[in-house]
Amino acid sequence: MKMNHGLLRTALLLSLAGVGAWPAAVRADHPASSGESRIEEEIRRLNFEEVQAFLHNDPAAMARLWSADFVVTNPLNKFVSKQQVLAMVQSGFLVISVYDRQIEYLRIYGDVVVVAGNETVTWGGRMPNAGKTEHLRFTGIWLNQHGRWQEVARHANIVPSP
Repeated sequence: MKMNHGLLRTALLLSLAGVGAWPAAVRADHPASSGESRIEEEIRRLNFEEVQAFLHNDPAAMARLWSADFVVTNPLNKFVSKQQVLAMVQSGFLVISVYDRQIEYLRIYGDVVVVAGNETVTWGGRMPNAGKTEHLRFTGIWLNQHGRWQEVARHANIVPSP
């Protein structure tokens, strides 16, 4: 399988993101330029749109936000592609009835942005945890492809209850 430089860079950043949790204060060490501020605003807006797409069961909006190469390690501990996630939404298996995302870390690396934080979700549909509210940790990787930001990779895991 041939991997382009952008995907290789994304894979590297995703692996680095898993090294440990970064505190929100890390962002303060890196003052944003006006260009970075615009990028940060755009990425925050796109994250909001992604949450709204799940709340409104809108696979078309999800498809626009995600790269054709999008992959995710989901809270069910499955590694799935964009097509597989969209199929789960379209079939009614993957439904999120309550979704709150808090971004704790956002760092811009040229045409790659790493976003990390926590989420609270209430599952619906035919999910194994339907009806349960759970807390997640997530990391998302966004890439500027052809002048447009799209999410290329995501990892989300359920935080075990104490």
